[in-house]
Amino acid sequence: MRTTRGTESQAGAGAENAPVRFDTKIAVLLRDDLESWQRLNVTAFVVSGIGTASPEVIGEPYADADGTAYLPMFRQPVLVFEGTKEVLTAAHGRALSRSLPMAVFTSDLFGTGNDRDNRAAVRAVGTDRLDLVGMAVHGPRNAVDKVPKGARLHP
Repeated sequence: MRTTRGTESQAGAGAENAPVRFDTKIAVLLRDDLESWQRLNVTAFVVSGIGTASPEVIGEPYADADGTAYLPMFRQPVLVFEGTKEVLTAAHGRALSRSLPMAVFTSDLFGTGNDRDNRAAVRAVGTDRLDLVGMAVHGPRNAVDKVPKGARLHP
């Protein structure tokens, strides 16, 4: 089986019916003390960064039977995990050490109202002092699998 980063892989006859195995992974890690609306908000923001930095993860546009067009989405599943503040800090360090593309959301961003202020809030804090409430990573499966160590799948 031959695969390339960011693509689906299948082999042999009947491959169109075979399960799809992706050689990359998208993972979101959320802090476990967030309100429900915050979890949804953080997830939406951090996954948007993955799609812009890694356009190969975006599939083809959708259309229904009547021909109404819809936007394309990720071509692969997004796994969502939750963990404590300490788990997020450790995951952030593992993602940085593996040079994985990453989007972050800090607690300060709940108090801003626009993209410019969001970027300024992150820029104002050193890497080791970020109050992370969420992050998303994308990369090779084996590297991404190690990032959320200590976290659990979001219920």
